[in-house]
Amino acid sequence: VAAARPLAAGRLSRGLAQISASEAAVAAAPAGSGVRSDMRNIAIVAHVDHGKTSLVDAMLQSAQAISGSIDKDDRLMDSNDQERERGITILAKNAAIEYGGTKVNIVDTPGHADFGGEVERVLNMVDGVLLLVDAAEGPKPQTRFVLKKALEMGHRILVVVNKIDKPAARPDYVIDKTFDLFVELGASDEQTDFPIVYTSAINRQSGDEPDEVSDSMEPLLKKILDLPAPAADTAGSLQLQISNIGSDPFIGRLGIGRVRAGRVAKGQPLGLSAGPGEPVKSAKISELFVFDAMGRKAVDEASAGDIVVFSGLSEFNIGDTLVDPADPRPLEPISVEEPTMSISIGVNKSPFAGKAGKLLTSRNIRERLEKELETNVALQLKDTGDADSFQVYGRGLLHLTVLIETMRREGFELMIG
Repeated sequence: VAAARPLAAGRLSRGLAQISASEAAVAAAPAGSGVRSDMRNIAIVAHVDHGKTSLVDAMLQSAQAISGSIDKDDRLMDSNDQERERGITILAKNAAIEYGGTKVNIVDTPGHADFGGEVERVLNMVDGVLLLVDAAEGPKPQTRFVLKKALEMGHRILVVVNKIDKPAARPDYVIDKTFDLFVELGASDEQTDFPIVYTSAINRQSGDEPDEVSDSMEPLLKKILDLPAPAADTAGSLQLQISNIGSDPFIGRLGIGRVRAGRVAKGQPLGLSAGPGEPVKSAKISELFVFDAMGRKAVDEASAGDIVVFSGLSEFNIGDTLVDPADPRPLEPISVEEPTMSISIGVNKSPFAGKAGKLLTSRNIRERLEKELETNVALQLKDTGDADSFQVYGRGLLHLTVLIETMRREGFELMIG
């Protein structure tokens, strides 16, 4: 394959060869299932600091999903204290907008390689991916990692060239490099024929050509509607795989996941299974929500294609599947890459022990680390020969540093090695 393709020819081939994403989804759907044409589930992925969170803010404002305007430096999706201080996204988060009669569920993902575990598990919830690329820098290392995962899952990619307002912007070069990366990662012919939109998220601008951007996100939103609609077997046996875990001070532990097949309702008797061949435990959910802008909206029932939040279950893990107890068909557990480094975390035995924190014992530390394992799927914990020390495995320095700083702010006193 040629290292670069002329952009004009690429656009012409897209215009001639591209079939609508909805038709493709219908063709790929199993017999007896349908497509939720009123919905799109998308993830936004990119290298760190290429503008994912700013793009979500721009989309929320353009679709009038929230009242008032969003300041350029607000980054609504980065709600965690450390995210605001470091200027990066650490946790994957959900939002939803309505555009043209279609609900768009958006997942904002971290851009740093250390938090790749967050990206890997949320890609299971979506059908299309917005690959954000800096108009001056082009594809970077984390772009490669996340794109490889998305392509392996067969997702359609919409390439968004962001920061087009930069004086050093070179969109033609960036598109050629992005195409080379697709080819290098073994993308299919359909995947390499990707649509492109050019944006300046911080200025709320987008357009189909780099020199024809308007003061609106409409061109981007229209391209999103061309991505595949979720296949929805609403008549099938229930399959709801848990991809994320949250908490609420009033209703307790929350599970977040996509309904793969069937329907789920409040108070309905359900089964919970860790995967094929695993036992099915009886379960019942007390509250059911869907995402609405930056918040949640209570519903009585959800069907295949919906991304939902539920409460009422205390014992469940990421990757578990809610099923119909009469016809259980659990999905394969979610797998993520193995950790790359480890540190020891233990009780502070220095002469200054007890001066800075209140949670000091090995029991406190173990309970907190075990709680972290429930949501941080890329983390691993192992015992050492010392009862006061634990070996913690993570995806990189930043991954482990964020955990240590979070525990410090919660009042833990630790010795790191």
